[in-house]
Amino acid sequence: MNTSQNDLEKRLETARRLARLAGKSTLEHFQRADLSFEKKEDASPVTIADQNAEKIIRKGLKEEFPDDGIIGEEFGTEEGTTGFNWIVDPIDGTKAFIAGVPLFGTMIGVEKDGKSRLGVVYIPGLDEMISAAEGQGAWYERPHHDPVRAQVNKTASLADGVMVTSQVSTFNKRNATQGFLELEERSFVTRTWGDCYGYMLVATGRAVAMIDPMMSIWDAAALQPIMEESGGTFTSWTGESTIYSGDGIGTNGLVLEEILEVCRKYPMPKS
Repeated sequence: MNTSQNDLEKRLETARRLARLAGKSTLEHFQRADLSFEKKEDASPVTIADQNAEKIIRKGLKEEFPDDGIIGEEFGTEEGTTGFNWIVDPIDGTKAFIAGVPLFGTMIGVEKDGKSRLGVVYIPGLDEMISAAEGQGAWYERPHHDPVRAQVNKTASLADGVMVTSQVSTFNKRNATQGFLELEERSFVTRTWGDCYGYMLVATGRAVAMIDPMMSIWDAAALQPIMEESGGTFTSWTGESTIYSGDGIGTNGLVLEEILEVCRKYPMPKS
């Protein structure tokens, strides 16, 4: 099935608008002393801000694309009939949000025929956005600047670049702590400016790689088109270009094989 540019352009415009609207709604709760959270079945935290933001996105999607499917982190799956599936993470980086650190983001991706076709990441605490659609490039927006084409850097090795991740202890969940230490040793500098913000750093040329040992489909869907349209890569730990592997590596392309050389030693544990 062909996906027309017009189909993507209409959905990209909606994704950008709803990501900004939902993302800004989270700021009503951000850094508030009375913010509370609950733990879900998988022990990950959720706040009223996560839930409200996803409700805003779902309401907007049902108004504009009522026949599309929706997959959201907080409220599950609604089947559609068009072949387009919206994949939503209302707050990626909820732990950062709870801690009052502005590096969390609202993520919206659109999948069709097994591949993510467009993605938007909005960082409300910084008012920065990166968005991309297949064949249309990736674009970076920040306050007081015109939008610019997002482009990965040309750094050829980890030894000269910044590598980022979210939480080092997550590597232990797949028995890959030694792998992280090896990558850290190879890198010029390693930081945990992670979650979706880490991928934004790679797509805009400020880091060479962002690595996730564990991730869900809503963590990945927006990222594949952004990384690829900015000239980089988004793959599994085995090097496959997919949002379904349960892990992720975003790179400038030039350091991918160096990272895969390490990551391939640590297969995903069988559930």
